Amino acid sequence: MNIKIEEMNIKAFENSVKPEMDGTLKHFEKDIATIRTGKAQSSLVEDLKVECYGTSLSNLKDIASIATPNTSLITIQPWDSALVPAIEKALLNSQLGVTPQTDGNLIRVELPKMSVERREELIKLLGKKLETAKVSIRNIRKDIQNLIRDKEKSKAVSEDFVKRLNKALQDITDHFTNLIDATATKKKNEISSI
Repeated sequence: MNIKIEEMNIKAFENSVKPEMDGTLKHFEKDIATIRTGKAQSSLVEDLKVECYGTSLSNLKDIASIATPNTSLITIQPWDSALVPAIEKALLNSQLGVTPQTDGNLIRVELPKMSVERREELIKLLGKKLETAKVSIRNIRKDIQNLIRDKEKSKAVSEDFVKRLNKALQDITDHFTNLIDATATKKKNEISSI
């Protein structure tokens, strides 16, 4: 964590805190992109880990081309036909709840209509991921508050400046928490409107 805490320089502090929290937001956005909304999207499968040649794990997007010819179908064309069984296994073990159909080297993943129960499961999963992201933001805030406290104890910054730093930190925390909430609400609406 490379946080700049220098007397009378709130802007440098804010500019060093934002990337820390932005990393959590980006991770959350990528994480919830894998939650199925009813419309076929390559993001549902592209980061799926596939065991290649018995040892290494690779993202599906690195070993195959992925397409979405219509709203309920994902097609996967591995660059090496020997990987078809490993890709099928990864798809079966994923949270998608799908059964791949193979036609030679082409794997088809038909996304079934979502039941009310499945929709509720996905909303619960979204809620867990949302809480994990918020905990991460709070942990970043706590770590930075500890850095500020250490600077104050060592008399490197004044008491008034510490108050300004804590206010700026809380404002940034609130901003990123609101962004995460808005992202989750948008995803929840996508899931609910299926």
